Amino acid sequence: MPNPEAQKPKQFDLEDRTLKFAKRVNEYVKALPKSIPNIENGKQLVRSAGSVGANYIEANESLSKKDFVMRCKISRKEAKESRFWLNLSEPLPNWTSEQSALIQESTELGRIFGSIITKFRI
Repeated sequence: MPNPEAQKPKQFDLEDRTLKFAKRVNEYVKALPKSIPNIENGKQLVRSAGSVGANYIEANESLSKKDFVMRCKISRKEAKESRFWLNLSEPLPNWTSEQSALIQESTELGRIFGSIITKFRI
């Protein structure tokens, strides 16, 4: 008998995706060369990347549609800010592909939140 769970499409979990993004950013920042700009920019990057997911969790717990949209706007803003700090960082040559992948992920997250905001606009 076929497994009914296997036939269901896998549900997309944005909370999980934003958590994975923040964890990848943490690993990336740990691997940055220890220069003053990388240390300072890395601190900002860790904060903004973590804030993407934290604000989305807050959005899902919101009591009103207006609050939900506001939290999603903050998540989008933090995704854009993460992209900024990623572009400023100066990784070792073997980490440039991860830098590019993280920039791409922050861009995609920003677009996802933009789409959510458009759908729920008040």
